[in-house]
Amino acid sequence: MWDPKDRQFFNLTRRQVLEAGTAVSISGAISPAIAQEQPPANASSPLPEHGMTVDVVCRINGQPTALQIDARASLLDMLRERLGLVGAKKGCDHGQCGACTVHLDGRRIASCLTLAAKVDAREVTTIEGIAGDHGLHPMQQAFIDHDALQCGYCTPGQIMAAIACVKEGHASSPEDIREYMSGNICRCGAYVGIVAAIEQAAPQIERG
Repeated sequence: MWDPKDRQFFNLTRRQVLEAGTAVSISGAISPAIAQEQPPANASSPLPEHGMTVDVVCRINGQPTALQIDARASLLDMLRERLGLVGAKKGCDHGQCGACTVHLDGRRIASCLTLAAKVDAREVTTIEGIAGDHGLHPMQQAFIDHDALQCGYCTPGQIMAAIACVKEGHASSPEDIREYMSGNICRCGAYVGIVAAIEQAAPQIERG
């Protein structure tokens, strides 16, 4: 219980309050100044990994890639944080939205649920690697032609899933397309355009 005798500790003068406030303000101003004096980190050097690390040697978009990465890291984090391939998006981080879809050995996967260590000696393809020397991939062009996007956040995952949908043989009808694209969520609701884009691009992709 509070003792009235302790009242003396609360009898601060206005001057004491101002002095204390000034001291706090100065300490807050000094911290950023000290931080600014620190030399900037080398942007080209990889971020240090913590805990157990593993060596991963694979091909990403046709390019040999070798790096050491935290054994717990997901493929999505490796692509975005270590390699700067930010096309695949982190949406739900639970494998439920499809925004992180990439291809592993030609098959679509949720990169947020795939350990980076699991792609050792394998081939990864992201949205950055599908355009050819002569322009956009047919599926990319079809998405543009049919306005199959609005905000665009889910679009890289939609396109990667759409290419896989065609190659898996599931683009024979709008019903099939909707069924086999159901793992990719578009919160803007551009589904009509997405289905139309897949129907347009399918024949060209099937011809190779």
